[in-house]
Amino acid sequence: MQTILERIDQNIDQCLKSSYTTTLTLALTINDKGIPDNFETISKKLIESNDWISIVQLVPNGVIKYIYPLKGNESALNLNLFTTPTIKKEAIQSITNGRMFFAGPLNLKQGGTAIIGRLPIFKKNKFWGFSAVVINFDHLVKQSGINAIDTSKYSFQFSKINPNNKKEEFFFPLTNNTHNKIQISSTIIDGNWKIYLIKKKDPNHYSILILPSILGILLSLMIGVFTTLMLNRPKQLQELVAIQSEKLLNSEIKFKTIFDQAPLGIALVEASTGKYLEVNKQYCNLLGFTEKEMKFRSFQSFTHPKDIEISELNFKKLAEEKINEYRIKKRYIAKSGKIIWVNLNVSSLTNLKVESKTNIVIVEDVTLQRQNVENLKKSENQFKSLFKSSPIPLWEVDFSLIKNHLKKFDLIGKDKIFVEKYLKENSEIVKDCIPLIKIIAINYECLQMLKLKSKESVISNLEQIHNSESINDFIKQLIAVTQNNYQLEYESKIKNSNQESIDIHFRWNVVRRYEKTFERIIVSTEDITTRKRNEKIILNSQQKIKSIINTIDGIVWECDIETYTFTFVSKKVEQILGYTSAEWINEPDFWRNHIHPEDRECALEYCKTKTKELSNHDFEYRMICKDGTVIWIRDMVNIVYENGKAVSLHGIMIDITKSKKIEKVLSNSFHLVSKQNERLLNFSYIISHNLRSHTSNIASIVSLIQSSETEQEKEQMMQLLVSVSNLLNETMLHLNEVINIRTNVNLVTESLNLKEYIDNVMKIFSEQIISKEVKISNLIPDDLMINYNPAYLESILFNLISNAIRYSHPDRKISIVLKWVIANDKKILEISDNGIGIDLVKYGSKIFGMYKTFSNDPTSKGVGLFITKNQIEAMGGTITVESKLNVGTTFKIEIV
Repeated sequence: MQTILERIDQNIDQCLKSSYTTTLTLALTINDKGIPDNFETISKKLIESNDWISIVQLVPNGVIKYIYPLKGNESALNLNLFTTPTIKKEAIQSITNGRMFFAGPLNLKQGGTAIIGRLPIFKKNKFWGFSAVVINFDHLVKQSGINAIDTSKYSFQFSKINPNNKKEEFFFPLTNNTHNKIQISSTIIDGNWKIYLIKKKDPNHYSILILPSILGILLSLMIGVFTTLMLNRPKQLQELVAIQSEKLLNSEIKFKTIFDQAPLGIALVEASTGKYLEVNKQYCNLLGFTEKEMKFRSFQSFTHPKDIEISELNFKKLAEEKINEYRIKKRYIAKSGKIIWVNLNVSSLTNLKVESKTNIVIVEDVTLQRQNVENLKKSENQFKSLFKSSPIPLWEVDFSLIKNHLKKFDLIGKDKIFVEKYLKENSEIVKDCIPLIKIIAINYECLQMLKLKSKESVISNLEQIHNSESINDFIKQLIAVTQNNYQLEYESKIKNSNQESIDIHFRWNVVRRYEKTFERIIVSTEDITTRKRNEKIILNSQQKIKSIINTIDGIVWECDIETYTFTFVSKKVEQILGYTSAEWINEPDFWRNHIHPEDRECALEYCKTKTKELSNHDFEYRMICKDGTVIWIRDMVNIVYENGKAVSLHGIMIDITKSKKIEKVLSNSFHLVSKQNERLLNFSYIISHNLRSHTSNIASIVSLIQSSETEQEKEQMMQLLVSVSNLLNETMLHLNEVINIRTNVNLVTESLNLKEYIDNVMKIFSEQIISKEVKISNLIPDDLMINYNPAYLESILFNLISNAIRYSHPDRKISIVLKWVIANDKKILEISDNGIGIDLVKYGSKIFGMYKTFSNDPTSKGVGLFITKNQIEAMGGTITVESKLNVGTTFKIEIV
């Protein structure tokens, strides 16, 4: 049982080693930017060379981004290992240990059960992600040789401690309680697995009876011997024969049991012909024949043609007794046609005195082992091929001597800061370590970089390579050895054989299984001289551009064309908005959130529409500063193209608040001047019209006076002249009142109770209200206060209420309603009556004109509404009218 279990353990371990080589090769495809090169091509070759591996993955930052093959495994894309509870702990354990760990068996999202091996990858001492392989659980079981176990005699179990609930889980069907059965187990550390081999039949535990039985038999024999020697000597001889027969029978039973129950194939073969005399079940199962079929055949009928000659030669030597046994590896052809590799052990069971000679044949199926060895060789050859042909300069070095040297100074495991200080203070230790570097292999690209021709020339130039400029970086490697760091990454400078300085990106990975000794380390020394030179040029260029951008009197920005995520904002943002560039960039919706709410929807929609049209655009909107103030922004946006595709937006935001204020002042001034011009023009028309009629009347009367013949006629003309003069005076008073309203810029306002003012005006009309039975409905709230000029308010109320009484309907009693309305954030005073109304279709455009009358009332002069409108507009409000003939009129006054 121990042999079987060790073989299974060895096969599983071989699979895991090959998987480690696969993940390491996959990790070497990742470039300096953290992006794998030729992922699919290399992955395809790796899977083709490893039958038990079904999927390979690269998992940057714990998120599955690269899968081969992708078809059928799409559901695993973008799975985050660190947010998935069932696999999180094993993923973290792999990072913590810094080594490959095999998680599972797990149920995959895409279906099936698998073992997942994850190798943590570190770039510049920072965790990059995992290189992973997915091994189908059934394939692993097949590769391990579990299926070849005689299930009639043994059962196999595979278990694991669940990292979440700490309970042991079993992955094969559970049999009856195994505690009373014979079983052995083995632990596979790389996956925290345990495998059991269990004997199905309980042995008869008679061993405890052996000692008392022997003592009893001895005692009986002693008594029997003592009595029988004296009584019957022949019986003693008969008993001795019986004992010998029983021993022989037991020996045959033991042999038969071993023969039948052995996990290896065993057969008795006739020495002269090679025919099978006896064959056990395992031998039959191996070749696929029944025991009856085997007994009609010789070993030659199963042997592969290429192995016939060597087999017959050895069998002949055994028959001729030139040798007593032989061991070879050979191939059998099974009944199914499958080729099986076996370890063959043939020994002679007879001596020279026996005519019929028999050989015992023991075979062990090593097909899987041989396949694993071939796969391992193939994998190693692939690794060597990748190593030699890699475009990256690679070394394979041995640091075991260096580690042993550092042990002498008790530096292994000591604090990193202490070790660094010690090595810098004792530079001779560092120098002594350089010749202790053992170079195992070096590829062509590395030789080209160093301007050397062979590995030997590299060894002789190690001190030149690790010169005074790079010695501090070599100390980093020594520190890594003392800290047992299996991965290391940094940028450094070395010199080639021409004494030219080279910038390199240095990376090393300790090969798995060599973590304790550091005997095998894969080192990458990528030449980044050109890249560093270009980076310097780009950096200088960027600094110049940045300097220019920061001198521009505006916020220069860049954002993604689809998400509007800003990738750059110039420092001018601090001066204009008060926010830092970092505050803007770190908040994904910063721009959207800081547009003034009243402009946000319009600005976003305009920008979205123009961007969709791929047209440059220029628009204005308001933004909210950090201190809460609001400024106007002019945003000029350009579309940026790469390879003919629009990829981003560039623009500049300019503060135009001052310009907007000036524009508003100019607009208001223009509006005011336009309004005043309009009013002056209208007023000039009124003056010219009204004064012209009076002056023409006066001129006509004067002419008549001059032509009068009698004193009586002159007297009549003089009275008429006085009447016209009085009308001219009244007109002048009206015009003067309007001029006063329009020229009174600094009107004094007070907080007035509107209802009280209305009641006071009503008292003026108390006689008319009583005589005409006027119904007044004053619905104004008692506590309503407004800021208004007292004289204007009284004049407005007087004119509108007097009109309501004057122009009442003759057929109904007068009803006047006053109420306060708030609509659309506007405060409105409504004064309604049920009078004769106004024909707005006919007089709507003239209703507030001077000397415009709309009734036959001789007392109507057409001045009141004109003055009222001017007073309301002087206070910043408006007046509108709603009216129907014979229904009534409503005036609506906006109070600002």
